[in-house]
Parts: sequence; C-alpha cells; structure tokens
Amino acid sequence: MKKRGFCIFYKNLYWGSSLKKHSLIKWRLMHGRGQFNIFCITRSMNDSDQLDIIHCAFLKQPYYLEHPVMIYGIAKSYEEALELVVKISDEAIQKGYEGRLLAYLDRE
Repeated sequence: MKKRGFCIFYKNLYWGSSLKKHSLIKWRLMHGRGQFNIFCITRSMNDSDQLDIIHCAFLKQPYYLEHPVMIYGIAKSYEEALELVVKISDEAIQKGYEGRLLAYLDRE
C-alpha cells in the first residue's frame, strides 16, 4: 500500500506573503516533516465551522496518514493565516458566496 501523505493541497493554494520556497514547504507538510512557524488553513473537522487554522505540527499525527486533511492556505504566522481567511471571505463575497466559504473554495 502506498503512503498517501498527511495532507491534500487545494489546487489554487493561498500563500502568505512572507513565505518563500513554496515547494519545500509543501513537501515537508506532505511528509510530516517539522516546521516551526507554519500555520495551515484547513477544512474544519466539525459540521458547525467551515475553516480551521492549525499549526503544522498538528498534521504529524498518524491519523492524518489514513485521513489526509485538505489544506486551502499556508501562512508563516497565525496573524497572517487570519489575513488569508479574510482574503478568502472577501473573494467569496465578491463571487456571491456570502458566508459559504467551502462552497466558494470547492466550486471548481
């Protein structure tokens, strides 16, 4: 059985403006390698929320090898991750998806 990885990346991944070496960051997230200041915007695990902001160390748990999480954005700090969520919300409102962030992100 082939190892699937710890996460799945959104095809139009949102990146924080302070991040460099995008491919290296993606590789480390996929393989569960440690990174100090990386926060991920993911699909929420419960039905009452839409998006979660989690530290990348959370993704190293063995559960995520069998159930990879969808990552919509990657940021260098929690504040930058909040800015990305605001950006996603603004784009969703402009396209007519008020309050339906997952519907906006999964539309394509």
